[in-house]
Amino acid sequence: MSGASGSSSVPVYEPESPGDRFGPLIERRDDADFPFYDGTPTALSARQWILMWASVAVGFAALVLIPQPGNLVALIPRILFVGIPLAVLAMVTREHWTALFRRVRGRDILTMIGFALLNLAVTFALALVVQALFGVASNKAVDSAGEGGALDTVAFYVGTGIQLVGEEVFTVIPFLALMYFLVTRAKLSRKTAIVLAWLISAVWFGAAHLQTYDWNFAQAFIVIGGARLVLTLAYIRTKNLWVSTGAHIINDWTLFTQAVVAHAALLAL
Repeated sequence: MSGASGSSSVPVYEPESPGDRFGPLIERRDDADFPFYDGTPTALSARQWILMWASVAVGFAALVLIPQPGNLVALIPRILFVGIPLAVLAMVTREHWTALFRRVRGRDILTMIGFALLNLAVTFALALVVQALFGVASNKAVDSAGEGGALDTVAFYVGTGIQLVGEEVFTVIPFLALMYFLVTRAKLSRKTAIVLAWLISAVWFGAAHLQTYDWNFAQAFIVIGGARLVLTLAYIRTKNLWVSTGAHIINDWTLFTQAVVAHAALLAL
């Protein structure tokens, strides 16, 4: 196997058997696997995985700490959010950073739509439960969609599209890091590692939304974390970050567009 500099002694995972994969309802029968965690197409050391996880945290800090007085200015932190971890991934893995992204085919488009619809249904159901038991906070970014005029609205859609790619990177890199530590270091089975990485990365994603929803822990971890589980399943199924990103964009832009149309309707009254 080819390796990044200094990674020749990195432990790698050797597949146990075809039974180490989930069935066709979860994983496609195309023999594709997640990149990097097992040394393919290149190996990362434990220090490099920690660096990668730190890079997504730095990207997130840029997103939440840089002032965003409007959606045009917000393009800068949104680009940094996705650009910082991908730049570090390229530094660590060289040309292999593109292994996160696979070619999008017709069935991938259908998968995006299917997971987006599933996610909308799951989010709606979980939100109803949480609202009844704990109450929910509104998302101020969604509430203000469409209020700044045509140019600002276009910048909002472009910027959120970029940010949603970043949110997938923000989740999938920790997911792959956990796969590495659980499989090659803790010696857990691939299936067990997938389930644990799936759950832990959803908690990580939910925690990142605490401030967005006024520190409503139930909303962040149950509603947002539950939605994240659905979106990560799209990645687990296809091993393609474009598919989970596409499902995420369809889901969120559907909600955003409802807010934009509602605002436009109010102005027309």
